[in-house]
Amino acid sequence: MLDELDNSPALVLNADFRPLSYFPLSLWSWQESVKAVVSSRVNVLSEYDTEVHSPSMKIRLPSVISLKDYVQPARRPAFTRFNVFLRDRFICQYCRGAFPAQELTFDHVVPRSQGGRTTWQNVVASCGPCNLKKGGRTPRQAELPLIRQPIEPTTFELQENGRGFPPNFLHQSWNDYLYWDTELET
Repeated sequence: MLDELDNSPALVLNADFRPLSYFPLSLWSWQESVKAVVSSRVNVLSEYDTEVHSPSMKIRLPSVISLKDYVQPARRPAFTRFNVFLRDRFICQYCRGAFPAQELTFDHVVPRSQGGRTTWQNVVASCGPCNLKKGGRTPRQAELPLIRQPIEPTTFELQENGRGFPPNFLHQSWNDYLYWDTELET
């Protein structure tokens, strides 16, 4: 029973019925979602077959919930290693290879030893071999041209990039809520 509960996260949607985040996908544990339901902070849109019981009540585990109050997304995304990788779509900006996050590095386009700063506009995703080959040089000096110049992404751009990387686990009840705003084929 515990395994079943632990494998029953709830997809969390904002009040506009869009996921709070696509990558990582906004999920709450069964405990968090049940607390939110009991405290009337969310609407239950879909449920699992599994029930949990207390001495005074019984509740089916929510599989999709929406917040009752809209949460305004951050205006500017946090400058983190992961968000740099997400901005660059997990692609080395030198060799164009796609890599899992754990195989990417954080590369300063203009090396810090040459006055480069750690900013959105000077950091890119790079695979280990390209980063090693580039070393303490600029892309021009190392003859490793960039795919594109780094920029500060918007929160919307990161969300859109994240939609391209579905999580390992997608419950069937989530499908209608994850891709409902995508363009339909005619």
